[in-house]
Amino acid sequence: MKPVKNLHATILAAATGVAASFPSAPALAQQGNNQGWPMGSGMMGGWGMGWFGGIFMIIFWLIILAAVVYFIKWLIQSTGRSQAGSAGGNRALEILKERYARGEIDSAEFEKMKSDLSK
Repeated sequence: MKPVKNLHATILAAATGVAASFPSAPALAQQGNNQGWPMGSGMMGGWGMGWFGGIFMIIFWLIILAAVVYFIKWLIQSTGRSQAGSAGGNRALEILKERYARGEIDSAEFEKMKSDLSK
């Protein structure tokens, strides 16, 4: 199970690197335009979202990132469960064969239990 934990750490590190690589410079729209319209300190004459907009944008991307990480974690765990379930069924059959070999159960019980396990 250790490779799965390392995979989670790798995915989280990659997602953090992608999020950190977004540019933090001001948007080009706030730098003015060449059509002679004075934009002042930003759009709407300085009555924009201000620093609240930046906070909400960070929260938005963190929610998106958490959703992606959660989905990848769920996907890895769901594929792991299907493999463990098939191995668990084989283990039960092995135990049943061992009990039959030791003489704990007779052939009729063995066949009945074997058919119950295969359902």
